[in-house]
Amino acid sequence: MWHRKLWIISCLLLVSGIALGAFAAHGLTQTLSASALHTLQTGVQYQMYHGLGLLALSLCRDCNGRAYHLGTRLLLFGVVLFSGSLYALSLSGQSWFGMITPIGGVAFILGWGCLLFSAPPRQE
Repeated sequence: MWHRKLWIISCLLLVSGIALGAFAAHGLTQTLSASALHTLQTGVQYQMYHGLGLLALSLCRDCNGRAYHLGTRLLLFGVVLFSGSLYALSLSGQSWFGMITPIGGVAFILGWGCLLFSAPPRQE
């Protein structure tokens, strides 16, 4: 069940990442500073990277267990905090959103670390 939900969530991350990236590139260039556009683009990149990673993980039928479930949830949490805070920072100009970004980065590191321990059994 989690694999299917993860597939859907991953596709939503990818669709929204593409849409936001296109909107920034075509609709916000006159509105945002170059620095704010760069910040927003960084959020889109990390959302896309982790969306693709989560999509691949959703296909791993042999992946299961606590480390797998915790790892995928930490990656999702990381996208929300890391990319979300960069979107909020770039669009609002409120610098305090930047204090949230490293928490998302730590969630990414912890998530991939958990997934390291969830490797499927070796097939011989």
